[in-house]
Amino acid sequence: MLCFLRGMAFIPFLLVTWSSAAFIISYVVAVLSGHVNPFLPYISDTGTTPPESGIFGFMINFSAFLGAATMYTRYKIVEKQNRTSYFSTPVLNLVSLVLGLVGCIGMGIVANFQELAVPVVHDGGALLAFVCGVVYTLLQSIISYKSCPQWNSLSACRIRMAISAVSSAAIIPMIACASLISITKLEWNPKEKDYVYHVVSAICEWTVAFGFIFYFLTFIYDFQSVTLRISTEINGDV
Repeated sequence: MLCFLRGMAFIPFLLVTWSSAAFIISYVVAVLSGHVNPFLPYISDTGTTPPESGIFGFMINFSAFLGAATMYTRYKIVEKQNRTSYFSTPVLNLVSLVLGLVGCIGMGIVANFQELAVPVVHDGGALLAFVCGVVYTLLQSIISYKSCPQWNSLSACRIRMAISAVSSAAIIPMIACASLISITKLEWNPKEKDYVYHVVSAICEWTVAFGFIFYFLTFIYDFQSVTLRISTEINGDV
């Protein structure tokens, strides 16, 4: 447990544990309340109806904040490493950060605009979160390979790229099948024509979501040897 408290490792550790708890708690409450079918609801389905909507909104908002903090810290780590031993253009690191932060904004939209209340805004936020998140992991995987072996082990690079590849492969059928569903609803009957599309897109959605969680889990080791300091300067006479 102490290894998670070294340096800045607590940030990705907290992100992983908090986000996992957000998904699991919302799912359990929604199922026990009888609001969703236990078999493969969408993640958003488990945060649509009170009381789970309040839990989901609060926890996902904080996950978005933790995600932004993790991405910014990762950006500063790579920036410092790149200055020490140039291995990649700084633009790649910056683009990765910007896309990651846009994905976090998408998470905030998902948390605050419920699926059934404002579906267009909710779906737009989800699209931002998933697409930008997947591209972020791909770019970070490329950066990891470029900085290997000095700053990353080959095994860590392979794990990150594998997670990125699985997430990239899952997001395509997720979007394709979701776009073919003609109605937004919480309860599904296996005999309905869009049921197969729902099942495939839901499987892919959960795959991508937990892909993000496992990806950030790989940052914990890198963050252990990092310390961030805030410098305050006051200009003018005091």
